Amino acid sequence: MKEALEDMGKDGCRNEVPIWHKLNLSIEETAAYSGIGVGKLYEITSQENCPFVLWIGSRRMIKREAFEKYVLKSYSI
Repeated sequence: MKEALEDMGKDGCRNEVPIWHKLNLSIEETAAYSGIGVGKLYEITSQENCPFVLWIGSRRMIKREAFEKYVLKSYSI
């Protein structure tokens, strides 16, 4: 219970870090942030040479800055 309270701000709301401040994003956060579908993100990140995927055990996270650079350089996805 104490740990849960530490995540709360003075007003009782969760202290959420804005997406643009996070180093790594979940697939769902990346989809919301970029407008690219979850399925397409899973397809891209399943490739062995994906430059922006970070595996934490079996969970894949997206390195936000590397992903942004990848999208800016891409003509189509």
